[in-house]
Amino acid sequence: QVQLVESGGGLVQPGGSLRLSCAASGTILSNYLMGWYRQAPGKQRELVAGITSSGSTNYADSVKGRFTISRENAKNTVYLQMNSLKVEDTAVYYCNRQGILKFTWGQGTQVTVSS
Repeated sequence: QVQLVESGGGLVQPGGSLRLSCAASGTILSNYLMGWYRQAPGKQRELVAGITSSGSTNYADSVKGRFTISRENAKNTVYLQMNSLKVEDTAVYYCNRQGILKFTWGQGTQVTVSS
C-alpha cells in the first residue's frame, strides 16, 4: 500500500521561506509524474508544481519564480522549496501523482503565512 507523508509546513511571515518534503513508501516516486497541490479554506485543491520522471518541471502562474519542485530519488522524496511566501499561499499542501490516477492522499502539511 502506498503511503505519502508530507512535512515541513509551519507558520512563516510574508517574504519568508519553507521547504516541504513528501516521502513515500510502497512505491517508487521517480516512476511517476508527481505534483504538489494545495487547498486553502473554502477553495478547491489546486496543482501548484509538477515534476516528471526526467526532472522537467511546471508551475502554476501564481507560484512561478517563487517555488521550486525537485526530487531526490535515493530518498524517494519530492520537495517543494517555497520562497517569497505570500499570505495567499496559506493552505494545506499535499503531494500526489498528476493525472487521473492518484495515490491515497496523505494528511498534508499546513502552511500559514501571516505577520
